[in-house]
Amino acid sequence: MGNIFNKPLIGVVMCQKDFGGHPTQTVQNKYLDAVLAAGGVPLALPHHLISSDDLLESAMAPLAGILLTGSTSNIEPHHYGETGTETDADAGRDRLAFTLIQKAITRRLPLLAICRGLQELVVATGGTLHRQVQSVAGFQDHREDKHLSLAEQYAPAHEAIVEPGGLLSELVDGATKFRVNSLHQQGIRSLGSVLRIEARASDGLIEAVSLKQHPFALAVQWHPEWQSEASLSSRQIFAGFVYACLQHHQEIRR
Repeated sequence: MGNIFNKPLIGVVMCQKDFGGHPTQTVQNKYLDAVLAAGGVPLALPHHLISSDDLLESAMAPLAGILLTGSTSNIEPHHYGETGTETDADAGRDRLAFTLIQKAITRRLPLLAICRGLQELVVATGGTLHRQVQSVAGFQDHREDKHLSLAEQYAPAHEAIVEPGGLLSELVDGATKFRVNSLHQQGIRSLGSVLRIEARASDGLIEAVSLKQHPFALAVQWHPEWQSEASLSSRQIFAGFVYACLQHHQEIRR
């Protein structure tokens, strides 16, 4: 794996939960494991960083990339022009993720966004979401069956059909489709002009996007971090992300 000091440091956003009255920020091991397996060094980013510009700048200074994870929480709907509330919301994560995305765009910092992270990238760049994809005519139910074991919930559920000529196509060596898991009820309704479609599900739902004018900013609706080393496409995605982070790291050290 080489010298640890040559490994890119990758910021990983955290989620806020309540455990017995104690507000707690967490990140699931599967995301950290996937970054480590691909050769990166993960660093968890707490919501406190957005309390001041100095804190956030200090935390971001050594980073070579950003990973926006999936979550059980959903983006609050007022961020994309809808009314109402979400039962599982995380306002601190919303604020931190949107800020990180804007800084990643400005600094051309490599970004990988997964599930909720994809939705954050879409909303942060002017897009909108379906709050319940399964209720929209023409789309299948993309939710997992929570009565099943985790292994069954994260098993491949449908194909991701890859758009030719894009970042994802390059990462997966030109594969036109591969099977992915599906554990979400929200999905992309519309995109801002800065995003490019990278893949769709067979029902037409957008499954992956990228920033058009960016060296590496990819977002996927599925969970490639789940047992990432066992899946070729997952290994390719994380390897490509960490390599982009390494390239960025080497450039800023010159």
